[in-house]
Amino acid sequence: MALQSPPAVSTPAPAMPIRAQYGWGYAGPDGEGIGTLSLLMEAASGRLVIELHAPGERLLLLEGDSASGYRLQVPRQKLDQRATYLAEFSLPFLPRIPSVEALLRLLRTGEGSGVSVTKKDATGPLKLHWRGKDARGKDEQVWLERKRWEEGAR
Repeated sequence: MALQSPPAVSTPAPAMPIRAQYGWGYAGPDGEGIGTLSLLMEAASGRLVIELHAPGERLLLLEGDSASGYRLQVPRQKLDQRATYLAEFSLPFLPRIPSVEALLRLLRTGEGSGVSVTKKDATGPLKLHWRGKDARGKDEQVWLERKRWEEGAR
């Protein structure tokens, strides 16, 4: 009888980083606006970088990872906050996001509170619409249209 080597143990490959960019539109109690939403997401490490721009102005920067926590800066409001978990932030343009995995699910499938998919392509939701409440309980809406989606981008 020949000796057999033990079966190879397969380790899951680390989740590849995803770089995405969306055009956005906003309507709420503070007015209306348009701009660009740029994201870098790594589900395995919880790494996340979000930049929200309006024409000529960065409105928001969120960056960090699940090991060291996250930092949210909103220059117009002179806001600079740190938190251990993403769920601690109330982002002004998306439903409450508990994790990078939840954000990826929202962008890949349209799964999220108050989120609807208005147009899809082979990659997933091309246009998303979110209707919800701001931090003061006032109605707001956000429209996202995917411009770029790259898996494995660094």
